[in-house]
Amino acid sequence: MGKKSARPTFGNKEITIVNNAVAMAEELVSNHFKMSASQWLRPKYDVETLTDLTDEEIVDGPFAQIIRYEGKLKGGVLGSSAYDFYKICIQDHAILSTLRMHPEMALSPFALYVVTHELVHIVRFSRFLQNFKASDNEKLDEERRVHAITHDILIPVNIQGLDAVLDFYSTWRPPLDGLKTIP
Repeated sequence: MGKKSARPTFGNKEITIVNNAVAMAEELVSNHFKMSASQWLRPKYDVETLTDLTDEEIVDGPFAQIIRYEGKLKGGVLGSSAYDFYKICIQDHAILSTLRMHPEMALSPFALYVVTHELVHIVRFSRFLQNFKASDNEKLDEERRVHAITHDILIPVNIQGLDAVLDFYSTWRPPLDGLKTIP
């Protein structure tokens, strides 16, 4: 029996909400980093929820994780045809559990935060602003940077319930004490 069987998954209504959050997050992140449509296609990625994840892509704790795969252009045999392909693995069970414990938060703004956060990571990886295989300390510093950027992207957005989500993540936004705040 796989890891999925014991975990709650999003239903059709929640999948629609997550899809809307993905579309909005893509636009917000694209605007923040001043990326054109063609630039946005360069960091190839996909977003999947628990029902579409393999057992290896399921984790306990985080609300999402990014896994980097190597893609190859069709018919490409040279190393230059390889590219990084990122998969945002949404952990339905972790999100649903947290929403049950925090009734002040709703799925729509929470999913928007989670997806925006992961897309910021992907942009930073694809622009070589952060190494995907960083040390634990570097990863922690990067998490703080990405939470700060995510907050900056979302603070002007007027969506009901977003304030509660931003408050939920406030401990990740202490002063960056000497951390380089690269956009």
